[in-house]
Amino acid sequence: MIAPHSSYRTTAFLDAAHRLDVGVLFASEGKYSVVSAYADGVHIDLKDSKSSLRTILAEAARRPFAGVLGTDDPTTELAARVARHLGLPHNPPAAVRIARRKDQARACLAQAGVPVPRHHLIDLRRSFARQAERVCFPCVLKPLTLSASRGVIRADNTDQFCKACARISRLLHAEDTDEHDHILAENFIPGVEVAVEGMLSGGELNVLAVFDKPDPLDGPYFEETYYITPSRLNTAVRTEIRQRINDACDAYGLREGPLHAECRINDKGVWILEVAPRTIGGLCGRLLRYGTGRSLEELVLAHAMARPLALPEDRPGGAGVLMVPTPAAGVLRRVEGLLAAQRVPFVEDVSILVREGYRLVPWPEGSSYLGFIFARAPTPEQAEAALRQAHAELNFVVAPLWNLHPGPNSLAAAPAEASVS
Repeated sequence: MIAPHSSYRTTAFLDAAHRLDVGVLFASEGKYSVVSAYADGVHIDLKDSKSSLRTILAEAARRPFAGVLGTDDPTTELAARVARHLGLPHNPPAAVRIARRKDQARACLAQAGVPVPRHHLIDLRRSFARQAERVCFPCVLKPLTLSASRGVIRADNTDQFCKACARISRLLHAEDTDEHDHILAENFIPGVEVAVEGMLSGGELNVLAVFDKPDPLDGPYFEETYYITPSRLNTAVRTEIRQRINDACDAYGLREGPLHAECRINDKGVWILEVAPRTIGGLCGRLLRYGTGRSLEELVLAHAMARPLALPEDRPGGAGVLMVPTPAAGVLRRVEGLLAAQRVPFVEDVSILVREGYRLVPWPEGSSYLGFIFARAPTPEQAEAALRQAHAELNFVVAPLWNLHPGPNSLAAAPAEASVS
C-alpha cells in the first residue's frame, strides 16, 4: 500500500486488513515516523517516481505482493505502475494521470461527448484581468491537482476572479505542487451535489453507495460537510448518475479498483465534477459498513488481491457523517459539548481528531477536518437531523493567531479567546 505520510486512510486500511487476516506493507515517506506501519515499511520519495518504482519492485522480488494500492491522489499513478509491472489488478497509469489532472480530465470528457461546463486554462504568470475577459461569471477556479476542494474558489466578477487567482497562486507555491503556473476556470454548475463510491471490475462499474450532500455548495469556498446515505434521489436520477460516471470511466480508460465521484444534478442532467480512482477521504468509508456490513476498505483490499467479497443485502435505514468544518482560523484551545453531542439519539460516534494547540486553517487553504460525527437511524432524514443536533451541541474555543512584524510597537496584548459554535 502506497500512502502519503499524512493520509487519513491508513488506519482504516490497517483495520480492514486485520479483519481479513491480510498482511500489509506500506511504502511511504515515513522513515522517521512515529507511526509504526510507516516506520517499518518501505521508504520512498513520492516526488521521485522512478526511484520509488525501483524500490518497491525490489521489495516485491524479495517478498511477492498479492495486490498493490495507492491510498490518495498523489500515490494512485505510482501504484498503477507497480501493479502493471507485477501483473496485478490495476488501471492504466495514463488513465489515472488523466483522472487526476482537472484540465486533462475536462478535455478528455469533452472529446468523448460527455457534458462538461465551459472551461479555460488560466496562466498564473499572465494578467489575471485580461484572462478574465473570456470567462463567463459566475465561475469556479480550481488547482489542477489538489483534492478535497483545496484552493477551489467561486468568482462572480472580474475583481473576485483576480483576487482568487492571486490567492490560489500563493497556495500552490506554498505547497510546492507539481503544477503551480496554471489553474482551471469553469462555469459554475448550479444544482444539488452527490458523492458516489464505486468499484470497477474489468471496466464494469458497481455502485456501492450514493451520498446526498444536503447543504448547498454554492461557494465562495467548497468545504465538505454532510454525507447522507442512501440517497433520496429517485431511481431515474440515480440511474443517470451511474451512467454518467460510467461514461467518464470509459473516456479516461479506468477499469479496475475503487472509484470516488462527485456529481451535480440540475434540470440539464448530471454533470461530472470529479472521478478519481481511489476511495473517499477521511473516515467516511465507515458509512458503507452501516449499510452493507463490510467496510469500504475491506472491499478494496479484497478486490486488489483478485479475491472480491460478496456483499450482503443492504441493511434498512439511513446513515450519515458530518466532516466537522473548521469554524475559524486560529489555535484550538478546547472543544466543549462533546458529551452532549454523543448523547444525541442515533449518533454512533463523535471523533474529534485535533487537540489543544492545533493550528486551524479554514478552506480554501485548509486540508484537514476537526473530526467526524457518525449517525445511524431508521431513515436518512433522521440520520441527518441527528448529525445537525450533535454539531449544534459542540462549541470550539479558538484563540486568534497573530503574525508579529518587527517594529517599535510590535508587542501587543493577545486578544481574548473566541468561542465558535
